[in-house]
Amino acid sequence: MELASEEFFMGEALRQARKASLAGEVPVGAVIVREGKIIARAWNQVELLKDATAHAEMLAITQAEAEVGDWRLTDCDLYVTKEPCPMCAGALVHARLRRVIFGCGDSRGGAAGGLLNLLQMPELNHRCEITPGVLSESCAAILKDFFVARRKA
Repeated sequence: MELASEEFFMGEALRQARKASLAGEVPVGAVIVREGKIIARAWNQVELLKDATAHAEMLAITQAEAEVGDWRLTDCDLYVTKEPCPMCAGALVHARLRRVIFGCGDSRGGAAGGLLNLLQMPELNHRCEITPGVLSESCAAILKDFFVARRKA
């Protein structure tokens, strides 16, 4: 896919992350793309929904499955502002997403190569293609700004 397209879709994920930040949630946003069109948009809603599984990726997967009418998302790509955690990476593998494109990495908890790589484990029945670093500075900045403000509060 062209870099301009990748940046466009990551920009849409960043819009979702801003919604999370405004709601007091960790600012992570995600979109799922199928055939060049966004079919799901989500942002972290853990605090709002009082649900530890309400990460942007998980909510986007559920929306995309409803849109496609199947739990298999083999022709879909996920754009997410931060490297997925192990829970989300496991769900991405199970939903069989084709690609995972993320902004900033997470060396302490990322499961797309940061801490470990669940998305490409040979022992699992599916592997996702990974593209890291799209708009990484913008994706990292929104997280940094959020946590700096939280520490001051």
